[in-house]
Amino acid sequence: MPRFDLSPAELRAYRPEVAEPADFDAFWERTLRESRALAEPVRVRRVDGPLRVIEAYDVTFSGFGGDPVAAWLTLPANAEGPLPAVVEYIGYGGGRGLPHEQLAWAASGYAHLLMDTRGQGAMWGTGGSTPDPHGSAPAVPGFMTRGIHSPDDYYYRRVIADAVLAVDAVRSLDQVDPARIAVAGTSQGGGLAIAAAGLCEGLVAAMPNVPFLCHFERAVGLTDREPYQEIVRYLAVHRGAVEQTLSTLSYIDGVNFAKRASAPALFSAAMMDQTCPPSTVYAARNHWAGPAEIVDYPFNGHEGGIGVQWQRQAAFLAGVLA
Repeated sequence: MPRFDLSPAELRAYRPEVAEPADFDAFWERTLRESRALAEPVRVRRVDGPLRVIEAYDVTFSGFGGDPVAAWLTLPANAEGPLPAVVEYIGYGGGRGLPHEQLAWAASGYAHLLMDTRGQGAMWGTGGSTPDPHGSAPAVPGFMTRGIHSPDDYYYRRVIADAVLAVDAVRSLDQVDPARIAVAGTSQGGGLAIAAAGLCEGLVAAMPNVPFLCHFERAVGLTDREPYQEIVRYLAVHRGAVEQTLSTLSYIDGVNFAKRASAPALFSAAMMDQTCPPSTVYAARNHWAGPAEIVDYPFNGHEGGIGVQWQRQAAFLAGVLA
């Protein structure tokens, strides 16, 4: 797996011009306003199981269009006072799984909300619980081209709205300090963390690992890996749809959200990552409106730093909150 992208010096300076729709802010303001108007109270149910020092709760909140979205909330048992919280988003194809599978943040004293991804959860892991009740025009298998003919119908409009409304949901919980919320995720989850940071007010931190959904025009022409290849395969058949497809993608491009994100950020990039090429990650990081650090993994692919990066995130977040 050779290095195939820009050199480290080139990456540090890489700040490309990325297409941004004139109505980008209005589009997302409308999307969130319409969905918030349909929101119902968050439902929280204690989950019985073998956990003794962690409390687990099955959460359902209203996402895009009022659709119910599932999440797991985990907390340190018998915690006193409202806790800082980490809202985490999941990588492509995965679901929220089981509540005991993601305990590091709760074990470190945080409230942790792990959002299920609508329609996903059947490609790896132990499954998801959230359907996507919206239809799609003809699309390549996968999620990248569902409704891509229009930003209003595009699948990721719904998922990004869910990601923002997950922050709303966790802020409404008695166990959580609404002024101390961070967002995090890896790959697709990292891209959603960037989007949430660009759309949510008052976050204390964002922690995107090897993020997906960034700098589409470069990504689809640089890598032959999924999921970006879903777009390539779609355009290989729909030869006249290039302009409209890239226009739709510009509404969800992480670079455009990064320009609006002011919370301190800790990124990671892997120099041999052919799934989310490092230049696409740096494009978002170098456009970040607030302070943004980045950790490079020179000899890793899309796995990135895994547990090593989590340790860095934990230290980073503790420093921000201090």
